[in-house]
Amino acid sequence: MNSLNSLRYSSIREALTHQNLIKSPFLCPLYFYNQRRWLKPVDSAQTRLENRTRDHRLDKLVAQIRKLNIILEISRLCCSKKRGPFVSLQLMSRWKNLVGLNVNVGAFIGKYPHAFEIFTHPFRKNLCCKITEKFKVLIDEEESVVRECEVDAVMRVKKLLLMSKNGVLRVHALRLIRKELGLPEDFRDSILAKYSSDFRLVDLETLELVDRDGEDESLCVAKVEEWREVEYREKWLSEFETNYAFPIHLPTGFKIEKGFREELKNWQRVPYVKPYDRKEISRGLERFEKRVVAVIHELLSLTVEKMVEVERLAHFRKDLGIEVNVREVILKHPGIFYVSTKGSTQTLFLREAYSKGCLIEPNPIYNVRRKMLDLVLLKTRHTRKLLQMEDETHEEEKSRDVLISSPDDWEGERDGDWVLPILGK
Repeated sequence: MNSLNSLRYSSIREALTHQNLIKSPFLCPLYFYNQRRWLKPVDSAQTRLENRTRDHRLDKLVAQIRKLNIILEISRLCCSKKRGPFVSLQLMSRWKNLVGLNVNVGAFIGKYPHAFEIFTHPFRKNLCCKITEKFKVLIDEEESVVRECEVDAVMRVKKLLLMSKNGVLRVHALRLIRKELGLPEDFRDSILAKYSSDFRLVDLETLELVDRDGEDESLCVAKVEEWREVEYREKWLSEFETNYAFPIHLPTGFKIEKGFREELKNWQRVPYVKPYDRKEISRGLERFEKRVVAVIHELLSLTVEKMVEVERLAHFRKDLGIEVNVREVILKHPGIFYVSTKGSTQTLFLREAYSKGCLIEPNPIYNVRRKMLDLVLLKTRHTRKLLQMEDETHEEEKSRDVLISSPDDWEGERDGDWVLPILGK
């Protein structure tokens, strides 16, 4: 009986459905088609980030720099210990979360014999690690080069202060990009306090320019303006074409859609308030965003390696007048900026400054860091000389231990020797 009722209900349902389809044979398909037709694709910063054209060389460079930063952090922790120039692997295994590794520290340092030397302790017989002399020399060389380029670092800080709205910057923001600006670790004492005629600490975390009106006008010239002058002089372009233009280097494989070139040409001609100008910023959206592009472009030009993490730019938004979504603006201009998502953070590059994964105009600090990176990238290659040097040092240590522990060559009593009086007679 139940089966007959279910069969009856199912037949009635099919009949009603068939009747509705007969009444409106074109309405349902057209209705669903219209619904799909008017669904617009989402155009946000996240979709632009996912659909951007990848630059594999810059992505590879970011992954390599991340490994170098981990090695530098491990070496800093090794040098901060008071026990000596080496650390046991058992202790280093606790640093996994400190340095941001998802593998064992011992397995990681074993891949880089040019940076770390693993040996057995002569007395405790446990595995220990120390920094190689070659890598330690490069670390010391970087510190000395940073000290030598102190004047350039002061100039970068002054240009950032000149670019700010009120002539002030947060010291915390400078601390976050200390390495990118080529500042020493103790820059508060060695730079800010030393050049008191240029900077003034209003409080503990606010830096102010002493005389903003009396600064040299050459400091108020942006890097892109120098490029415009060269384009105007060498390529014989009109002032209308170059007055507000930016260098555009589209990535390989970039898909140029219809109307893109015309939009780019119109955007290049849009006037805006330049980064070092003190005019009132116009409220036009296109002009305002173009000024933000100019400010970020100049900030990247002031860095040593022409790159910075996107999250750290947020700390300059208030001081530099960046009142828009930074990530959304930089993703609108793939010919000027490139965002790499390798690693745990997003890294912003100035595209015009790089060619084939290397900086076009290197500087002394970049050259030293590149030497460190090249040494790290060797990994286990060219380790035969290292093994020979380790064998020679181990042989010297063994011979020294034999000379010390030999009873024939030792004269007098040693610490720890027990001599019974009855045997002495």
